[in-house]
Amino acid sequence: MSENQKMNRKLILAIGILSLFHSCKNYTIPVESFRDQMTVPGNKKLREVEINNPTPYSYSNIKYDANSVEFIVVIDKKGNKVKLENSPRLEMRITRKSGKKYILLFDTVIVENDTLKGARSRIMQNLRREIPLNDIDKIDIQDSGKVYKYQ
Repeated sequence: MSENQKMNRKLILAIGILSLFHSCKNYTIPVESFRDQMTVPGNKKLREVEINNPTPYSYSNIKYDANSVEFIVVIDKKGNKVKLENSPRLEMRITRKSGKKYILLFDTVIVENDTLKGARSRIMQNLRREIPLNDIDKIDIQDSGKVYKYQ
């Protein structure tokens, strides 16, 4: 392999890695704000939704129960409040006070009796997690940029 080919390969790899970081937008939300927004009447209800399956050669959509949240107000990296529309692209990164971290799918999350309940996978829907809100240190929400869309 020539030096020129090696340089081209490195350049393509660097551009690919940078585009991954650029396409994901990260936000935070204080636990109390999250609790207040998720316990608004109507946000506790689950509804059946269907999304496209982005897996190559898969021709079936994915059905699952999602929350009824239309949007959530979060804080961007500059400290500004941002109104995010609920979407299957949103993921939550939960950090417990013990330091353990978990990832949940935002559109599957509800709050019941001061406990956050949500799914870790849409394909394996029985992979769920329950975390008491008073045990949560930090909540990050990420727009992953994945190609999921409600049908």
